Amino acid sequence: MPDQMRFSGGFQDAPFDAAHAFRAAMTVMARPGEIRALTGCEPPAPLSVAAGALLLTLCDAETNVHLAGVADTDMVREWLTFHTGAPMVAAEEADFALGTWDALAPLNTYRIGTPEYPDRSATLVVECTRLEQNGAVLSGPGIRDTARLSLPDVPALQNNALLYPLGCDFFFTCGEAVAALPRSTQIKSRG
Repeated sequence: MPDQMRFSGGFQDAPFDAAHAFRAAMTVMARPGEIRALTGCEPPAPLSVAAGALLLTLCDAETNVHLAGVADTDMVREWLTFHTGAPMVAAEEADFALGTWDALAPLNTYRIGTPEYPDRSATLVVECTRLEQNGAVLSGPGIRDTARLSLPDVPALQNNALLYPLGCDFFFTCGEAVAALPRSTQIKSRG
């Protein structure tokens, strides 16, 4: 990988871009079903802008990252290591995992926390071909009545929600769009 590719593509205005990305990430996690724009970086292919911005914002040298499927390239590994220092690990050790839904499967590979430490679970960043406010019906904390979100596998995500307060949390990314699904959200198939 040429050095300029490894060193470029990070936040142009790091304090501003990181603050914007952090605010967007926390907003969508607090308001399941809401979709926000997440920009500020130019990650290497095949990462979306939103996924790259999430990783730059939420990962550091103490954050274990697992890259799955086509996301696991030398270019992505070197870019992420240079900009965050995050170590690359196996799925079972991940704090964050990134890939398409199929590449991240099966969900029971990832840490779901323990009764004493439910926060010691993995967060999965799922790269999607579409991200829309339609499809599955969401309810629970952060949602006034209901919200809708296009989800890749409603039954698997419903099973994850049944584990609450344990389970994984999810970010869904597509281009510059990001949405989230915390484990506390209840999910029904299209109504």
